[in-house]
Amino acid sequence: MTKQPYRLTFTPAALRDLEKLDAFIGRKVFSEIEKLADNPRPHGVQMLESKERLYRVHVGPGKNYRVVYEIRDEILLVLVVRVGDRKEVYRRLS
Repeated sequence: MTKQPYRLTFTPAALRDLEKLDAFIGRKVFSEIEKLADNPRPHGVQMLESKERLYRVHVGPGKNYRVVYEIRDEILLVLVVRVGDRKEVYRRLS
């Protein structure tokens, strides 16, 4: 029996974050995000200490970008909350 993939959804803020990225970097980051549907807890993922149920993973060229997301196992959903440069992404979490 094959494992069913998770559904990927994005908050409006995460979509704006992706649109702001350089086209080349945006494609690389989006490619990494798509992989979360098959494995929402890849090697290197960490749960954020300050926010319950939020995870982050390093992506993009040089792994300088972060994807912050929530995993809802009960409904097989990965909700991408924020995407951005490692220096800024945590400041923009509300």
